[in-house]
Amino acid sequence: MSIAERSTRYRHKITSQRFDTKYIKQKINEILSYQSDALHWNLSQVDKIGSYGQKALENYEKISKKTRVEMHSRTTVERRIKQLQGDKEEFMNLSRQLAEMAQRREGVTIQPKEHLSGVKGIVTIQNYLGGFYYFTSDEIEVRGKDVYLIEGKHSCGALPSIEDIKDGLIKMILFTNLEDVKIDGKNYNAKPVLKLTIENHFNPAQLRATQKKDLEFLKKEAKTNNFEVRII
Repeated sequence: MSIAERSTRYRHKITSQRFDTKYIKQKINEILSYQSDALHWNLSQVDKIGSYGQKALENYEKISKKTRVEMHSRTTVERRIKQLQGDKEEFMNLSRQLAEMAQRREGVTIQPKEHLSGVKGIVTIQNYLGGFYYFTSDEIEVRGKDVYLIEGKHSCGALPSIEDIKDGLIKMILFTNLEDVKIDGKNYNAKPVLKLTIENHFNPAQLRATQKKDLEFLKKEAKTNNFEVRII
């Protein structure tokens, strides 16, 4: 069972939530010993999605009673679980619709704290099996036949946190593996960029020893995996 605490800052929110690590370890071990491919694993999990949803509902009710924080409407959650218990095609269509909606919301969200000058981009990735994945790029620059897909991370200090940088690297993994990139039907070369923006100005002398080490590692990672690091 996952656990959580009542937030001291917000009356109606929980914080410090921790998942059931024993259960997660069990699932990781199942994946490690799984004999088929990732697609078949994912499809097998779709068959169990209803029971997973019910388990999550029960755990959140226990958290709600313990923390005295009211969770989402049980009726709404049960209706969603019922939708998830439909056939695979229905579940995948629902997931696709929710992902597209999230992409559209993110596509119009402005992050004023980040020093971004280009246009925010919608990135829809299709895998070799025909599945679609919906992402955004904080900024897009088109230069000739190259399109720069820029993920921005901001800091008020000397450098963005290692957690933010790792989050940006997830996008770099995706963007560096793109093939056959098109905008309005025209082919482009994808150029992934991790853009680190600093509130005032970047001063290497202000970096701690660990930050300098992290930055050098990041530059090496970028060179090895063909993406660009910009510090603004």
